[in-house]
Formats: sequence, C-alpha cells, structure tokens
Amino acid sequence: MKLRALYVSLLLIIFAVAVNAQEQRLKIYISADMEGIAGVVTGEQLGPQGFEYARFREFMTQEVNAAIEGALAAGATQIVISDSHGNGQNLLIEKLPREALIIRSWPRPLGMMQGIDETFAGAIFIGYHTGTTNLQGVRAHTLSSARLTDVRLKGVSVSEAGINAAIAGHFNVPIIMVSGDDAVVKETIALLGNIEGAVVKWASGFHSAKTMTPTAACDLIREKARRAVSRLREFKPYKLSAPIDLNVSFKNYRPSEVLSYLSIVERTDAHTIRFVGKDIIEVSKFLTFINTYELNLEP
Repeated sequence: MKLRALYVSLLLIIFAVAVNAQEQRLKIYISADMEGIAGVVTGEQLGPQGFEYARFREFMTQEVNAAIEGALAAGATQIVISDSHGNGQNLLIEKLPREALIIRSWPRPLGMMQGIDETFAGAIFIGYHTGTTNLQGVRAHTLSSARLTDVRLKGVSVSEAGINAAIAGHFNVPIIMVSGDDAVVKETIALLGNIEGAVVKWASGFHSAKTMTPTAACDLIREKARRAVSRLREFKPYKLSAPIDLNVSFKNYRPSEVLSYLSIVERTDAHTIRFVGKDIIEVSKFLTFINTYELNLEP
C-alpha cells in the first residue's frame, strides 16, 4: 500500500509540473490582415502603389502590437504573428516585440494560418473583413476579390475567418478574438460563438466607413485581447468533420475549365469546381495552389 501511495503521489507531482509548465508557456497566435484595420476603406491604403500604404503599414503594426500587449497582460508568454495581407510583407517587424516570431510572404501550405499547431492556447484575428457573399463590409471578399465569387466548405459559404478557424480547429486551437468592421465582427461571432470582437469601424459601403482613430482602435484591441486571453477556458475550437467538400466559384470560365482536367477536381457548373479533401489541411494546400500557381513562377 505504501508503494502504491508513493506511485500515486509521483504521478500527481508529474501532472502538476506538466500543468505548471503549460501555464508558464502560454502561446497565442495572431493572424493579421489589413482590410479591417481602422481607417482602411480603399486600395489606396492596401498596397505599395497606394499613396497611404506606408502610413497604414504603421497603423497595422500598431494594432498588432496592441493585441500583443493585451495578450501579454493576461498571461501570454509567446506570440507568433502571421503577416497575412497582400504580399505578406506589411508589418514593420522592427517595431514588434523582440520575443515575437513573424511569418512573412507566400506561398504557405496553411495560408493565413501558417505556423499554427497544437501548442497554441488560442488564436486572434486582427484587421479581418467579411466574406465574398456578405452584402456588407469594407472590401468584402474571400481569398481573392479579383478572381473568386464564392468559397464553400461542406456546402456553406465561408469567409477567410471561417477557413482559418477550421485550420486552427484542426489543431484544437480556438479563435478567441476578431477585430475589423462591424460586419466582420458580427459575421465571425455568428460562426464561432461568443468570442471577443473589436469593432474599429462601421461599414457604410464596399469602399466607405465611419472609423475610429488609430489610437482609439488600439486601446479597444488591447482591452479585447486582454479579455480574450483571460477567458481562454470559455472558447472551443471550430472543427469540421472529414472529409471536407470544397466548392470554389470563379468570376471567369477558364480557371474552372482548366482545373477540371485534374482527376481530383470536378467541374459542377461553368464557373465552379469541387474538390474533396481528407481534412482542412489538404483543402488549404489546394486553395493555396489554385490562388498562387502560374506557369512563369520563378525562381
């Protein structure tokens, strides 16, 4: 009996040490887009050709830093940030905390969620926007506003937040917060449940909004991130059961026609293809392929 009691005591000690180690290493993942950043309304803020892009890279970096500050204040110890807009090289990395790791540029097998794994306690979406079938939201689109008209997972139209939440859910990581305009916060909460939402602007059209100032937006994001990490135990991963049926509709005919030459792809109408993935990881890789492959890829 004494040996058994000793054995049980050792197990309890090992368990306590493991739990304590996990609590000491609280990892938070941040996926940062740009359309949902305070003040963003048109392409003038979103790419290197826009006259306001340089300033809005600063504002995007500030909002990510605000989320980091809030997460750290609530006990986070490690942060990984995915620069997930445009060319993937928007964040001013010298202005991020030295402890942070940053994922940049493309292509990536997991897209906007590259680097996520089961060691993270939660994930935050900063600067997100609504999906392409949503009638509201600044710069609403899913993956490509220029090429795609709909993306469906298991028959349901999804936003980038929906796709990315499913990728995180594959690793049992819950989404705990989203920031952006009022439409994307409403859309994402409707999908994922009572996560923290930071509304930094109110959409009045595809290219117009009433917006907070960058300073006010950062204050809100900081507080929402702090609350989200403080509520970690309340969130559940968003999981899709396998296999996963993917339908993608293109604006033009030829992409669906040519992709249907692949034996793994079915053309279901003039503009739409169907692909069935064994899991969301396979679906993510397929989406990365159809959105980035070109014959003249170099080097």
